[in-house]
Amino acid sequence: MRVPIPHRLGREEARRRLHARSGELAGLFPGMDAAVEIDWPSEDLMTINVTVMGKTVKGHVEVEDDAVVFDIALPMALSFVEPMIRSTIEAKGRKLLT
Repeated sequence: MRVPIPHRLGREEARRRLHARSGELAGLFPGMDAAVEIDWPSEDLMTINVTVMGKTVKGHVEVEDDAVVFDIALPMALSFVEPMIRSTIEAKGRKLLT
């Protein structure tokens, strides 16, 4: 699942805001108790591992000049919640950048 969040902040400011608020990413899985591991292997790439409902969901976030792109690989067992997760990523992604 690929979810781009457009912005007009510029790459550096978008990166700064994501670093500052990355702890809020557990809320991407609404109504579920999720454990989140975050790493920044490069300046513009954040990796995310979320464990929820006994499944580990892997993804990454790419910081671009005019968008932050969430790319999440949902296992088939969680595909039923994709629309809810997509809308939450869109809403919370915008909030992370404010």
